[in-house]
Amino acid sequence: MTQNPDPFDGKRWHDMGGDAAGAVPTEQHDFSLWEKRVDALMVICSSKGHFTVDGLRRVLEDMGPEAFETMTYYERWIASVNQNLIEARVYTTAELAQRMTEVAARGPTYGEASGG
Repeated sequence: MTQNPDPFDGKRWHDMGGDAAGAVPTEQHDFSLWEKRVDALMVICSSKGHFTVDGLRRVLEDMGPEAFETMTYYERWIASVNQNLIEARVYTTAELAQRMTEVAARGPTYGEASGG
């Protein structure tokens, strides 16, 4: 992804409207369990009024072009959800770090879907 070479045309780096997109994949794919959880978390938290779509978009746009080149769609979404929840004071970064430590201690396969 390249930034727009003309900084005075009113477009920010994430505004790709009208740019050539190249081939667009049309095949369907299954979402992984963690991606489904990110989507569910976003729906639940926004329905509880913790953030709006505009808030999510603001964080996504503020991430910069490097995030769009190195992170997956759902990695960017969970980062945006997380930032919005911190800003809404749902939890602090210290509380998040504590919980992440607790979850990491459960082991690498904790939370995986069972093949039953």
